[in-house]
Amino acid sequence: MALWGGRFTQQPSELFKKFNDSLPVDYRLVEQDIQGSICWSKALQQVGVLTDLEQQKLQNALQALAVEVQQDPQQILQSDAEDIHSWVEQKLIATVGDLGKKLHTGRSRNDQVATDLKLWCKAKGEELSLALVSFQQALMDLAQREKATVLPGYTHLQRAQPVTFGHWCLAYVEMFDRDIGRLNDALYRADTSPLGSGALAGTAYPIDRHALASDLGFRRPTLNSLDAVSDRDHVIELMSCASISMMHMSRFAEDLIFYNSGEAGFVELSDQVTSGSSLMPQKKNPDALELIRGKTGRVCGSLTAMLTTMKALPLAYNKDMQEDKEGLFDAMDTWQICLQMGVLVAEGIKVNSAATLAAAQQGYANATELADYLVSKEIPFREAHHIVGEVVLKAISEGKALEDFTLSELQAYSTEIGQDVYQYLTIESCLDKRQVLGGTSREQVELALDSSRRDLAEIFPSQVTGSPSEPQIQIALRHVQQRLNAQKAAALSVRQAKMTDVDAIDAIVRFWSAKGETLPRSRDNIVHDIQNFVVAELDGKVIGCACLYIYQTGLAEIRSVGVQHDVQGKGQGKAMIQYLLEQARHIELKRVIVLTRVPEFFGKLGFVKTDMNGLPEKVIKDCDICPKKQACDEVAMEYLVGLPAPGQLDANLIVKALVG
Repeated sequence: MALWGGRFTQQPSELFKKFNDSLPVDYRLVEQDIQGSICWSKALQQVGVLTDLEQQKLQNALQALAVEVQQDPQQILQSDAEDIHSWVEQKLIATVGDLGKKLHTGRSRNDQVATDLKLWCKAKGEELSLALVSFQQALMDLAQREKATVLPGYTHLQRAQPVTFGHWCLAYVEMFDRDIGRLNDALYRADTSPLGSGALAGTAYPIDRHALASDLGFRRPTLNSLDAVSDRDHVIELMSCASISMMHMSRFAEDLIFYNSGEAGFVELSDQVTSGSSLMPQKKNPDALELIRGKTGRVCGSLTAMLTTMKALPLAYNKDMQEDKEGLFDAMDTWQICLQMGVLVAEGIKVNSAATLAAAQQGYANATELADYLVSKEIPFREAHHIVGEVVLKAISEGKALEDFTLSELQAYSTEIGQDVYQYLTIESCLDKRQVLGGTSREQVELALDSSRRDLAEIFPSQVTGSPSEPQIQIALRHVQQRLNAQKAAALSVRQAKMTDVDAIDAIVRFWSAKGETLPRSRDNIVHDIQNFVVAELDGKVIGCACLYIYQTGLAEIRSVGVQHDVQGKGQGKAMIQYLLEQARHIELKRVIVLTRVPEFFGKLGFVKTDMNGLPEKVIKDCDICPKKQACDEVAMEYLVGLPAPGQLDANLIVKALVG
């Protein structure tokens, strides 16, 4: 039965029904539709439309339907319902009778589908955020593995200057970090609830839309009913995020397709992501990468289609907007599987370092170094550029490298060239001379490295003494890893605390302080410090908290760390600490301390033991309220956040340049 059939005297044609029905696409919103219906039933109960008993009966039936759908999702597609909303309503009526017909009171399919879709976008966005972080981590692992491998750098697909394979990996880490930022921004704007907007003018019932939005898990309700039911910016923004990120994926794929070619031979792809030829037995084709490259057009096409659909629609809802879901679902699914495939590709790559080094030594990549050498001899750069060009022309005609010229042969082009020129022409020199921020020089990072040698040893057990580019990559790896840890924390639903979290934080702190594991904190104290707290969520419920308390000296202390005892072991505690450490780095703190009875937990996160007596008096003063003051068994630990010492380069600028 259609939800709109009362004013019609004829049945729609079968062709129109097939053309009009959206169930084959929007069936994926079933969980969100059930969730929205449960919350709407509570809202109707609160304004007297439903009794407590009626609401509970509807909620029980909807929850049972959710279980039934999880066990057999294909049953939805066997129905002749118009869309997922009518399917849920029909199933509900079949279970509870006419009571099911009351649920749609004050609600329109316009605000219903807008709510369902936003709930789906939020859930899918969390999956995609985790997929992006996982791919970044795979790139980080590859960068760590190949940090010293020399790789020819290219401009115009011509060999230019040598870099390292690790530096190449970190370039893509930066791209996907921006993708995460865009995704988070889009999800923040999408985090508003349209429910209660009705068809276009708002519902006639005195629904508390703030409470309804909170019940649904949104940060607030939408503020204009016309906009709420006709807004698909969140769809367009997510497609835009996907398109930009897939463009990055395509560039990553294209680089590796070239590196994997017989002409380059720089890498070998795993058998898990390649296929063979039906005719030529010797072939090993980079199909996974080619499909990533090909699917990029598909995702970008979905964005173009949606922009075209929305560009001339008058307010409010129009049936054109039914076309939003098919492209969105496909784009998000495609983006997600390509990220997962990217992880598999990165994990299985074997780099032929001999081939990459040989290639870097060819193509006259050291020509710029020769020009710089001449500049050091007081020759103007334009003149030096011309001289080196003539040398390269001669080298090409004779088929030999610049470093193979004798001194007398080089001096024929400039008498300023001396015996010391050869140290400028080595690969090591080409790398080591890149002393500007973002280059591959060791010298530019040694000052910062000296001040954090112990901290680095916690993360990288062996110090680097080989390639001159390695310390630079080590610094970059550590900071990017720290940032990735924070992004993983966000993906695990760690966020800044809000005033609405105070009761949950208070309950967690009271539980653990009663056991003597944390210091007691009053509710007023938590309210006062709420901006310093982060919380961890599980299924939309706050189950953990932690606080970064900053003293006037710039020292910070992590305290009030707790996770509900019945949900421990899921990584939320670690995620909250990593989130706070990234926060400390972002505001340029130098040192974070913790007083703990579980030093092994914090040790794994990079903290090291420190002398309790060396802590500021104000930190120790807090111990006065500790029930175990007379028999203290806590260990003092510290984490050194910032790398630079006074007069040294700013670590944030170093890292931004390094990995950018």
